[in-house]
Amino acid sequence: MEKNLSALGFMSGTSGDGVDTSIINSNGKDIINIKYNRFDPYPVNLSKKILSLKESILEIKDLLKYSSDINKLEIEITKFHADIAINISKKIDYDLIGFHGHTIYHNADKKISKQIGHGNNLSNITNKTVVYNFRQNDIKNGGEGAPLSPIYHLALIKSLFDQGKIKTPISILNIGGIANITEIDENFNFSSRDIGPGNCLIDKWVRINSNKFFDDNGNIAEAGKIDKFIFDQYLENYFYSNINLKRSLDTNDFDISFAKGLSLENGCATMTSLTSELLSTKLGNNDIYVCGGGRKNKFLINSLKRKVKNKIFLIDSLNIDGDFVESQAFGFLAIRTFLKLPISFPSTTNCKKPSVGGVICKNIN
Repeated sequence: MEKNLSALGFMSGTSGDGVDTSIINSNGKDIINIKYNRFDPYPVNLSKKILSLKESILEIKDLLKYSSDINKLEIEITKFHADIAINISKKIDYDLIGFHGHTIYHNADKKISKQIGHGNNLSNITNKTVVYNFRQNDIKNGGEGAPLSPIYHLALIKSLFDQGKIKTPISILNIGGIANITEIDENFNFSSRDIGPGNCLIDKWVRINSNKFFDDNGNIAEAGKIDKFIFDQYLENYFYSNINLKRSLDTNDFDISFAKGLSLENGCATMTSLTSELLSTKLGNNDIYVCGGGRKNKFLINSLKRKVKNKIFLIDSLNIDGDFVESQAFGFLAIRTFLKLPISFPSTTNCKKPSVGGVICKNIN
């Protein structure tokens, strides 16, 4: 009989607002029991540091230029995650920690993806086996290092299918800072790719033009009007750019300078409508279940529904909390890594062959 392991998965998304944490129990294949979910917001000062550093690192050379800032931030981020893990361990026991860290630079063309956070230190502080640095082995095998969650999406869909809750073909659309989709056919063959901006354009516009960090429920966009000229101009430029051809994307692939001069509300309406337009062109014909923070933006989701013929549902309708699918995924990836099972595939990251990923710190007693 295959052994089930329990893993705590961490996910710190591109919004830089905090850390999602989940505990799952799994054999790394087709058994998934979700045990625990929670969200811990970063202190405002730490969140600002993360966003400022992320927006400063635009080229590879900036990784060296800001190395001192990166090192200091890594210590803070690791300590923040460790405090969460220790607090949870007082309530629930678990075997492994899947530590995603925080992505500060991702360049698919140059095959570089940098997530900050000290896996060794986290292991030492928590006295737990930690799996981290998930992307590097995939990159060594010709992949782009992202997206990595699709194998968990597949396992989750298989579990729900076995329970009679869904039918295939089906897709999972994750709208985080970047949006990615996992498409699963009737035979559970799967493929995935990033398909455009998720929350990144909207969040950045709101942060720069107000004292808020995001557009809660899409209320700001709802109060504005779409600038048709800017909308059309951006689309034309986008579809002639190489960004449209990439398999994996970074928030720094997108900027908001094109909307300069618009009001907060009109800029937000334009950004949100552009986001839904770009995503709508990359969706297939499957029923789509949406997870991630972007699913809470009603203006975005309703705009997307108007543009596509697919049936679009929130994954929450399947009794899955859409806020924590990605943190659950990194718990699952930790289990697969520990069991020496691949976490990335030619159909997901474009790697040459299925690749085991992640660095393991410390062993299970």
